[in-house]
Amino acid sequence: MIINIITKIKKVTLVLILMLSANASYAVCVDNVVLVHGNSGSPSDWVNTYELLLANGYQSSDIFRPSWGSAYASNNNHSGSEETPVKNAINDALASSCTGKIDIIAHSMGVTLAAQQVIKLVKSSQVDTFVGIAGAYRGLWTCGAYPWNVYTPTCGVNGLSVSSPFLDWLYGKTIANKVYSIKSWTDPIVCGSGVCTVGGIHSSQIANENASYTYALGHFGLQTYTASKQYDLIQ
Repeated sequence: MIINIITKIKKVTLVLILMLSANASYAVCVDNVVLVHGNSGSPSDWVNTYELLLANGYQSSDIFRPSWGSAYASNNNHSGSEETPVKNAINDALASSCTGKIDIIAHSMGVTLAAQQVIKLVKSSQVDTFVGIAGAYRGLWTCGAYPWNVYTPTCGVNGLSVSSPFLDWLYGKTIANKVYSIKSWTDPIVCGSGVCTVGGIHSSQIANENASYTYALGHFGLQTYTASKQYDLIQ
């Protein structure tokens, strides 16, 4: 009699353990996240976002932080060696995603670079959420207007001059299921000319976005101090 009771208890305990294990496995299945830094930045720029993700159940293997570009900001654009690390990170994140989808959070020139790679890879349907922070989706007036642009790669044909061939190609293309922008009217980079808008729209706003959020922060503060918002948007 006692043996039968013990056996039954063991069976019930085993079932409970299996159920809890199944639930735990389900809970940790999240979209992999790709964090793309800005021009002349580094993966460590994402420390606040990275640590917040880890604190909320993400594993380090769920987070991809490609390092792209040279330390000389004016030499970087959206063509060539800058593309490869971001392209590889998106492919790797998708290859190991337990949901089949990924989220992308990008800052500054990383916004347009990440969007470019999504389009080139034809992966927009597998990007659940795209968050662009302090990007120049419509260009930078400090780069001039193409073809009367500032003569550097960053401002050239594959760069961020207003109406550059690259930006005209990018504009309006689908990059994710949900798209958000985070911007500031006091951003010293995006608003470096004293004007934040192109065609009456803030340059950090992304075509066909779901929503845009404004903070009284600088260009790099938008990346560092909006980690909680970034996290909320990809949930």
